[in-house]
Amino acid sequence: MRTPAFRTDGDEPVSGQASVDALVKLLDLTQVEELHFQGQNPLVGPMRVYGGQVAAQALVAAGRTVDPARLVHSLHGYFVRPGDPAEPIDYRVERIRDGRSFSVRRSVALQEGKPIFFMSASFHMQEKGLDHHDPPPPGLPGPEETPSLDELIAHYPERIGIWKAMPRPFDVRYLGAPGWLRPGDRQADPHNRVWMRMDGKLPDDPLLHACMLTYASDMTLLDSVLSVHGEVWGPGGVIGASLDHALWFHRPFRTDEWFLYDCWSPSAGGGRGLATGRMFTRDGRHIATAVQEGLLRRVGA
Repeated sequence: MRTPAFRTDGDEPVSGQASVDALVKLLDLTQVEELHFQGQNPLVGPMRVYGGQVAAQALVAAGRTVDPARLVHSLHGYFVRPGDPAEPIDYRVERIRDGRSFSVRRSVALQEGKPIFFMSASFHMQEKGLDHHDPPPPGLPGPEETPSLDELIAHYPERIGIWKAMPRPFDVRYLGAPGWLRPGDRQADPHNRVWMRMDGKLPDDPLLHACMLTYASDMTLLDSVLSVHGEVWGPGGVIGASLDHALWFHRPFRTDEWFLYDCWSPSAGGGRGLATGRMFTRDGRHIATAVQEGLLRRVGA
């Protein structure tokens, strides 16, 4: 599971509403100037800043410069440098266009004056029009019938210490094998599917819910590339990094209610893997689509 490897100092929230509130606070950027914002990082272990966090914070910065009546409908971003978790991140926003019904923004994340991520995001005044979507995959168990990560991790005692130290603002329940299983415990599967929701409640702010979905969309997407081959993250498998990320928002949703993230990989080659995923509410509404390409290398290669 490609979630951020947090460490705690004893009082750090681990799960439930406290962990959700901590993530909300993390996304509450400080406004330095009209188009300049600054974000902090959580206490983390020795690794780069989690990509979903940077994308979510970049969307917060962009969204705060747009009329709240215009909701984000798409974003496209590139990860260009690893983020240093010990340094704050500056977000510079450029107003590309404000039309009669659309607003477009460019949001650049910088550390020490160098870009680590940049994003274009488009916002739209909601309109009535044609409406259709494919149905979700049939016959899947619901989240209540799917083991929680606490139940799943109990079968891997070597990971329990790390798991208990990780704040978990999202309740994530795998319908198949997660990408961090030991080599030999994971079978090839064309899909990687999880139920997700925030492990607490959020305010009624559409931009905040969109930013939380952006944060979550990077958590399991590249797992689907590994899933095709029965591969795993880490020792005995591969290491990876997100290269780019695109997300389209189709219909209203809440990230503190269950949604299915159905991911698969149409192609991998040249050291890169492409993954795509659809998100559905419990009642079958298609709320978002994500596409990402990642760098994948054998451990030790």
